[in-house]
This record gives sequence, C-alpha cells and structure tokens, in this order.
Amino acid sequence: MMKNRQPLLIAAALAAALTLAACGKHDATESALPSTPPPSMTALQPPAPAPAATASMQQATDATDVTVRSVVLGSTVDADGQVVAAGSSFAPADTIYASVDTLATGPGLLAAKWSRADGQVINEDSKQLGATGPETTAFMIRRPGGFAAGAYEVEISLDGHTVASKKFTVQ
Repeated sequence: MMKNRQPLLIAAALAAALTLAACGKHDATESALPSTPPPSMTALQPPAPAPAATASMQQATDATDVTVRSVVLGSTVDADGQVVAAGSSFAPADTIYASVDTLATGPGLLAAKWSRADGQVINEDSKQLGATGPETTAFMIRRPGGFAAGAYEVEISLDGHTVASKKFTVQ
C-alpha cells in the first residue's frame, strides 16, 4: 500500500513546484524535489550504446561519419553482398569476396587494395558510400588463370585512410 502512494506523492510535489514556479514564487518545496528520477523511472531509460568492438576499424572524417563495423572474406556472397560462408583459405580458381559492413551518416569513398604478401598490388577497387545507416559493400577479385599459391592480403580504406585489413591464403 505504501509503495502505491510514492508515485502520487511525487506527482503532487511536482504539481506544487510547477504551480509555484508559474506564480513566480519560490520556497523550500522546489529544493526538496529529487534531482534524479526515482529508481522506477530510471528503469525505463534505454541503456547507453556499447562502444565499438575495435577502434581500429572506425574512421571519421570532416565530411562524413562512417564506421567500418566488420570485414569478412569468403568465396560466395548473397544478394545483399554478405559473405555466405566466411573463410581465409581459398582455391586458385575461387572468386574471393571482401564484404564490408559500415554504418554511415554521410558520403565516403570505400576502397579495397588486394596484394600478395610481398606487397605486390594485384587489384584495387573503390565504391562510393551514400547511405545513411547500415550498408554492406562487397569487393571481389578473381584471376582467369587462377591465383598462384601463397599468402595475400586485402586492405580496406575509407577516404584514403586504412581502416581494416584481412590476410588470406590460396592453396
């Protein structure tokens, strides 16, 4: 029974404070109001958003605010550009995809640079981001004669700044 009166008492105190404020009068009632909401009210507030998993995969510029959330490699993507089965080892004849998930609030230039372990660049591609919200961008590489066995890397950059990289092998 006492618990049910607490919201009524708070409501009455707030009404009294508003009435006094409207009249231009001030007394001790205003300072008696709690500065923070009661515990039952704080339970309704949404939790603060969690920080990003890896700060190294975030990049912000003056013209845009884009966060690279993940980069996944695989040999097949769905209609939305999402890798179907992630992997880091591929056959020489495979088409290799890098699926990049971003969260954007403006434009940005997302790029992929594919290279061998010795640093020799074998392909570069870029795509303009224009979404405001989550977006998936797929980059791909394939070689008509197949890839030579060895170690490779794809480097993802946003507006010219590297934000992520993934190593993979061809066997």
